[in-house]
Amino acid sequence: MVETEIEEEHDKIIEKVLRRLEENNLYVKPEKYTWKVRKIEFLGVVIEPNSIEMKKEKVDKVLS
Repeated sequence: MVETEIEEEHDKIIEKVLRRLEENNLYVKPEKYTWKVRKIEFLGVVIEPNSIEMKKEKVDKVLS
């Protein structure tokens, strides 16, 4: 699969999930979510498609 096909498939799944939530009177607040990102920071960890690393500041504090 090419990356665009994977992304399109992912979009279809997200659409199904959002539709199912709406059918059951459940909703998400779009402003609370970040969509289609390739890199995210979470609890001092940087997560990317092919790597997980601690933020440099955290590593520096541990080493000092």
